[in-house]
Amino acid sequence: MQTFLQEAIHDIENTGTNISEITCILPSKRAGSFLLNELKKNSNVTKFAPRICSIEEFIEDLSNIKIIDNTELLFKSYEAYLKTDTILNKEDFETYSTWATTLLNDFNEIDRYLIDPVPFFSYLASIKTLERWGVTNEKTELITNYLRFWESLPLFYNTIQNLLLKENIGYQGMVYREAAANIEHYINNNKNNKHFFIGFNALNTAEQHIIQELLEVDNTEIYWDIDRIFYNDTKHSASYFIRKYINEWPYFKKALPKIIAENYGRPKQFQLVEVQKNIGQAKYVGELLATLSDEDLNKTAVVLGDENLLVPLLYSLPENVKNINLTMGVSLKNFPAVVFFEMLFTIQQRNVEILYYKDILSILNHPFGKSLIANSSDISENLTRENITHISVEDLIKLSNTSANEMLQLLFKNWKDDSGTAIISSIKIVEKLRKIHKSSTIESVVLLQLHTVFGKIEALNQKYPHLKTIKSVRTLFTELTATTSLDFEGDAFNGLQLMGVLETRVLDFENVIITSVNEGIFPSGKSNSSFITYDLKQQFNLPLYSEKDAIYTYHFYRLLQRAKNITLLYNNHAEGINTGEKSRFIRQLEVELQPNHTLKKQILSPKVHIKKQELREIKKTDPVMQRLREIAAKGFSPSALTSYIRNPLEFYFQKILRLNEFEEVEETVAANTLGTIVHDTLEKFYQPLESKVLTVQYLQEIKTRIHDEVTAQFKKTFKGGTFSKGKNLIIFEVAKRYISNFIDREISDVEAGNSIKIIKIEAKLTLEIPFSELDFPVNIHGKVDRVDEYNGQLRIIDYKTGQVKQGDVEIIEWEEINQDYKFSKAFQILMYALMMNKELPINNAEAGIISFKNLGSGFLKFGTKTSAYSKRNHQINADTLATFTVELKKLILEICDPNIPFTEKEIA
Repeated sequence: MQTFLQEAIHDIENTGTNISEITCILPSKRAGSFLLNELKKNSNVTKFAPRICSIEEFIEDLSNIKIIDNTELLFKSYEAYLKTDTILNKEDFETYSTWATTLLNDFNEIDRYLIDPVPFFSYLASIKTLERWGVTNEKTELITNYLRFWESLPLFYNTIQNLLLKENIGYQGMVYREAAANIEHYINNNKNNKHFFIGFNALNTAEQHIIQELLEVDNTEIYWDIDRIFYNDTKHSASYFIRKYINEWPYFKKALPKIIAENYGRPKQFQLVEVQKNIGQAKYVGELLATLSDEDLNKTAVVLGDENLLVPLLYSLPENVKNINLTMGVSLKNFPAVVFFEMLFTIQQRNVEILYYKDILSILNHPFGKSLIANSSDISENLTRENITHISVEDLIKLSNTSANEMLQLLFKNWKDDSGTAIISSIKIVEKLRKIHKSSTIESVVLLQLHTVFGKIEALNQKYPHLKTIKSVRTLFTELTATTSLDFEGDAFNGLQLMGVLETRVLDFENVIITSVNEGIFPSGKSNSSFITYDLKQQFNLPLYSEKDAIYTYHFYRLLQRAKNITLLYNNHAEGINTGEKSRFIRQLEVELQPNHTLKKQILSPKVHIKKQELREIKKTDPVMQRLREIAAKGFSPSALTSYIRNPLEFYFQKILRLNEFEEVEETVAANTLGTIVHDTLEKFYQPLESKVLTVQYLQEIKTRIHDEVTAQFKKTFKGGTFSKGKNLIIFEVAKRYISNFIDREISDVEAGNSIKIIKIEAKLTLEIPFSELDFPVNIHGKVDRVDEYNGQLRIIDYKTGQVKQGDVEIIEWEEINQDYKFSKAFQILMYALMMNKELPINNAEAGIISFKNLGSGFLKFGTKTSAYSKRNHQINADTLATFTVELKKLILEICDPNIPFTEKEIA
């Protein structure tokens, strides 16, 4: 395969031109380095290389103006904006930066296409006036200022240009316009120099003017890289620009165009691969590369339609890829260090003295936060243990018990929305991180780049007084980290080439793999980031979106011209803005298939192995049995036994391994916390009444203390959590209402003539259960909420703040009580009754639940029945307890049997 660059070099040498005395201009620096490499490979003798430059470098030479950095241009343009007197209401820099980039891009466009600014801006102002046609008779101050701004654009435009020219700098379009104006002067001074323009396609008006002027001198050539199949097809947009120039430029009326190749019609293998999601594309490319030899890899290019695929693809490269050349770097914004500073800016933008615990944890739990604060985990645990949701920096330092006070101050002390403080603090943090991460290669490189970014922000802040708030610093930081990348080093000319679309210009490969060939990505589709309307672009011959699509078409088909094996991948998964639609280019290939081309289609879907979920089993080893003996000696609680009924594995994790649920700050009062608060409040109220009869007077008195007592219990149980607003305030009021309603019900009972005598409140109970089958003692223990006598009837009561219904405490078959979790509440109250029987022999007692969410149903009594519709027996006597003891012993024997493993239950 002869590449385009080889063809161009061969043609130049055949003209007898001395290579050392020519100037070669190419679309990019990368293309120039490949041209130089080709010259080196084809040269048998030592000679001076020609002057090789990119079009941008050539334009800078012509204009004698350096192209300014986009970030500094933003600051310079703001100075011009402030100096434009006709714009009366000046916005701050922060607001200005949100729309200025779009306007500056438009200025860039009109300059590159050599548009006369006076009629252009006049036309634009007229359009903006017409947009407000319906409100012309009642123009508000806002509309007047809006229209005045558009009328002021010519002055704003001229002010920017004058300001930049004083320093001999300019934005790209301005430099192009100046270069076009200087071309005649350049030609007069370089009449004997030969110029060769190689591999160009879409040219702006300034470039067209410059190249045409040089062509007319007869010592300049331009080499087009287009295939005859596309060139002869007047409707094919791949050749739209080149065909247009050849037809319109006066030079080609007398000269033939250079290199109209005939490669596309040769034999080619196309493979269209439909993949689910982007990661699937990366994995497939890795599998495909694994099948290639070293020789094939040297002739292969992977072109990323979507450059976000770079990192997944790097992780998917197979072992046989020894050499790789990346033409793009990884954006700095993708690294954890940048995320860390984004989080820090978010916190500081709030400009508050009291910090939210989640903000603190987001910093402390970040890898860089942990390296900055040595005991960050201790601080996190202290916040959680004390249940603190909001805290000041001073209290945070006290809570930390650390010597890292300076760093905590640096991170969390309020920056007062001051840009200078934000920049200086960020630089200090980066410098500290750089000292910590000296040995970590990738982190040290990222932090070095971040230090450079903050250094640039500081320099701009000192030079221009426009950064006033943290938000403006953050906006600049986001922009700089998005445009700064970590570049990879490698051999540019050997091994696999991994590149973006624009880097492929003038380069040819035998094997081409293109990813993300989806509509909206390749081509990119319409872009509306411009203030210039469609009709205005038409009027002044500025490029429309259809012409921009033609640029993508050219890049796509140019890559295919000399390739032999082409693999095109696209994502068929519709998600977000991605429609999962394959590119029109693929459809065009299918419709216009050449006779020598073969096209295969493949649909890839992930291999799904449905593995039957096996229930886990854990055998009872000697240490497990030893732990069970310890539990049995201390006593099995009702909750422990019901957790075993629910799922033996849950019992194993909680009781044998003693694994607690992940402890975190309780921001909203949890259900169990609410239950604790209600229980403890009632205990406080009713404990003094043990062995006494309830009176209306006492009940009315404790009702007046509800607010104070619930407040005290909230502070005790909810610790540092706030309950003065939001959901927690509602839950606080719910707790008060639960207790108030309960006491009201007690008052109604007593007023109705019922006698209620309190026997026990929150009584701790224990009972030994004899087992002839076990060689160790077994106890049960628990704490019953309340035992009372209601008109002489003994009642054992358990409080529940959740919803409980009568059916939850009734059973038909006794065998089910230790097997089915839905009878857990009945199981618990029977355990309390059994333990209570030791202290107060039970004969015809009642046991049940008072549900605060179902208080209207009153005391929900345990009951047995022979069928769903039979009469309930609510009495608990010696026979009831004996029957329950049999089922209880079965359950405990199962738990303590070394031959029965803890087997996971399927929970519906």
